[in-house]
Amino acid sequence: MTDSESTDRPYGAFPVRIGFQIQPQHAEYADIRRTVAKAEEIGVDIAFNWDHFYPLSGEPDGLHFECWTMLAAWAEATERVEIGALVTCNSYRNADLLADMARTVDHISDGRLILGIGSGWFERDYDEYGYEFGTAGGRLNALGEALPRIEARWAKLNPKPTRDIPVLIGGGGEKKTLKLVAQHANIWHGFGDAETIAHKHAVLDEHCKTIGRDPGEIERSTAVGDKSPEEVGKGLLDVGTRLFTVSASGPDYDTGLLRDWVAWRDEVNAK
Repeated sequence: MTDSESTDRPYGAFPVRIGFQIQPQHAEYADIRRTVAKAEEIGVDIAFNWDHFYPLSGEPDGLHFECWTMLAAWAEATERVEIGALVTCNSYRNADLLADMARTVDHISDGRLILGIGSGWFERDYDEYGYEFGTAGGRLNALGEALPRIEARWAKLNPKPTRDIPVLIGGGGEKKTLKLVAQHANIWHGFGDAETIAHKHAVLDEHCKTIGRDPGEIERSTAVGDKSPEEVGKGLLDVGTRLFTVSASGPDYDTGLLRDWVAWRDEVNAK
């Protein structure tokens, strides 16, 4: 519990957790495998990758690997850390197939999968792999149609998932995305400074109120970029963020900043 908790921010009851997004670009898979093992040793709570087909920075045709086959490998290569995509692009896979893939990785990992999902945005992925890019609104509508299908498929699968697989939705759109978060997600992941995040939290809380859901059920997650805990930790903590995600790119995957965030997490949670 922290001083920032109040009845206005019931999601402040979640403990602080640290995620590490291992961006699967500009590295051989052996380097990625070593990095996820190192992250688990450091004490990270969640190891994320991303769901793209090409690098998002650096050499655009540099080394790159696919998301979900990698998550299945991580499920075998790790023991404690939760794993997931930050985030899966809904456009790239049939919703029922994605549900089955997630269920399978959930079993391989003994219940450590988080289904991170979003509507998609990187146009080159679509063009190169033959998906229709369409419009942002159309992609969000498709996500809204897919989420109930995923939930329904999980209920039909044999064997069922080992647990209620947590759903993380990434994105900050206030009219559609945050409404979908209120309806379907266990975790919301956003971007921005503390003031921006606080505003998004208020919008999400209002969507929860509209449908009669307790906003305290939804863990609030934020990307921290290259910022240290000293720079942004307290501000984000005070507005209700509890999952802080550091990212690193290949080939070196520097974990120095990650270590600082893990140490800060332990200090905050010990209070």
